[in-house]
This record gives sequence, C-alpha cells and structure tokens, in this order.
Amino acid sequence: MTFPQTASSQPWFATALLNWYPRHRRDLPWRHTRDPYAIWLSEVILQQTRVKQGLPYYLDFISSYPTVHDLAAAPQDEVLRHWQGLGYYSRARNMHHTAQQVVQEFGGVFPGTYDGLLKLRGVGQYTAAAIASFAYDERVAVLDGNVYRVLARVFGLTQDIAAPASRKVFQQLADTLIPAEHPAEFNQAIMEFGAIQCTPVKPDCLFCPLQSQCYAFQHGMVQELPVKSKAKASRTRYFHYLVLRHEDTLYMRKRGPKDIWEGLYDFALHEADTADLPAQHVVDAVELLGGRFVANGAEEPVHSLRHVLSHQKVEARFHLVQLAEPLPPQALAKAGLAAYRAADIEALPKPMLITNYISKIRI
Repeated sequence: MTFPQTASSQPWFATALLNWYPRHRRDLPWRHTRDPYAIWLSEVILQQTRVKQGLPYYLDFISSYPTVHDLAAAPQDEVLRHWQGLGYYSRARNMHHTAQQVVQEFGGVFPGTYDGLLKLRGVGQYTAAAIASFAYDERVAVLDGNVYRVLARVFGLTQDIAAPASRKVFQQLADTLIPAEHPAEFNQAIMEFGAIQCTPVKPDCLFCPLQSQCYAFQHGMVQELPVKSKAKASRTRYFHYLVLRHEDTLYMRKRGPKDIWEGLYDFALHEADTADLPAQHVVDAVELLGGRFVANGAEEPVHSLRHVLSHQKVEARFHLVQLAEPLPPQALAKAGLAAYRAADIEALPKPMLITNYISKIRI
C-alpha cells in the first residue's frame, strides 16, 4: 500500500481536524506548556491510563517534582509511593531512571529532536514524537491507540493493529498527513478526535466532520475497524500472604525483579496452585521463621481479595498471624522481611491489593 508523499494531496483531513480541535479540545494543563519535562511527564502517566485517572497524578508529580532535577534526586521508593494506584510500575521506575539520565548525560535539558529523545530509557517512538512535536514543533506524527483507530476507519486500513508489522503502514500514512505548519496542533487534534469523537464504542458519526470521506462509515464498517487480534487469555495466580503481626508492628518485604510489583512492598508470600492453603502450612511457615503464636494467633476469617492486571488475575488470601514476640533478626534477614509501624507502612510504596487489605485491618 502506498500513500502520497505530502499532506497537500489530502488537505481535507488536516483541515477538518484543525477546525474541529479548537472547538472541542479539553482544557488540560500539559497543553499550556512547551516544557519538554512537563510534556514527557504527562505522556508517561497517560500511557495505559485514562485522562480522568491520570490527571490527579500529573498534578501531584508536577507539584512534588517541579523540575527534572527534583525528580532525579528523589528516592525511588518515594517516586513509587506517588505512583501508587496507577499500575504498570515499570513506567515509574523507567521515568525515575530517565530523569537521572537527562540530568547526568544531558545537563538537565531534554534532547531537542525526535532522534535524540529516542536515546532516553523508556522513551519509545510515540513518546518521542509527542515531545518533539509538542515542545519543539518537529514535524513527526504521533501514533497511539486513538490515532490507529481514526486512520483505520477514515482510510479503511484493515491491518491488525496488534501486529508489530502494521505500525509501519500506519506510520507511513500518518507522516503523509501531518502539515508542516502546525505539527503540534495536528498531533493533539488527531489524538483528541480519537479520544472524544471517534471513540472505540458508539463514535459520534452523525456529527463527524470526516463523515463524507470516512471509509468505515460509508461501508458500514465502523464497528469492524480497526482490526485488532485478541490478547492471550490471562492466567490466575493464587497468593497466600502471611500477615505477621507483633503488637503494633507488621513484617513486610520489598518485592524483587522479574515479577509484578517490582520494588513495591507486600507481606511474606506463599504462591500456590489453588485458593486453599492448609492451616498446618501457615503454622509450619511461621515456625520456620522462628515465630511463636499467641493463643488463637491464626485469626479467621481469612480475608480474600482479587486484583486484575493486564495479563493475569491475582486471587489473594491474607492469613493474619498474631505473634507472641518479635521475629528473630536472622530469620528476618533470610526471608527479606523487616518490621514496620503504621506511619512507616503508610510511606511505603505498595500494590493497591496490599493497600486495600491494610485499610481493612487496624495496625
């Protein structure tokens, strides 16, 4: 499939979007700045996140860390605590690393070109294009889920947008459509158009300025486009947490790499194949740590919570164990556990699953 080399051969597309955008765009804080740091921050937060959910996080981050120097200097645990609840925590870790990279390698100044921005950790083609166009007016087209949808419907593209090879087709088309005079506004417009006009479900085709040229509308394919193959079925994991408690102290651990929630804090964990865990297993695990139960120390009922992630579901059971005395230091070190009081736990970055459980018990 070939496309025209310049936007001039299809000026109606850019003209329609640039006319539509000023009348319909949402008033969002990152649209009032050319600061690449603020733009980058918003783009990282809005990956896999809706604007309504991400906006409070953006305001919190820009207030807590007004400059890239502030973010780079912050402890990672603190950054993760501010991120808590957004999910996909690798974004926060990469963001923190990138801030340090910008400070250490670029003197606190973001690269001023698309190619230069791609050298930053966690900055892919979409994010680099967004920063390059919004901050520096570079003529490079953005390509996110909203843009895929608009292009597929308007131009009748049937390539599977979940297939990596399809990106080249969509990028080639987007690059021919972006006008040289207004690259930033065009990119904002096409993304906003997909977000609030050409939506995934029930798009507003009746009042769409592209209706007469839209392939999907003219051929009754609005619901069929874009084509996207289904993701693999998610797996279910069964987490059994030992919530070890001595008086006003809970024992928690920092999660390691190569699994969900890296760098966040949870409790001693046994992962099983089923939702049931024999009571004797709890007793054995506590005794292995050198712990002693108080009378009736294994409390019932066991709290159960479910947490749904993008590719897996976590069925968690929390076994609250009251200890007669503190756990010995040697056992704590071996298990990677440490003692925390209520104020300390509040400041720790935790998965929402753990936060929701803690809200149910009194520390």
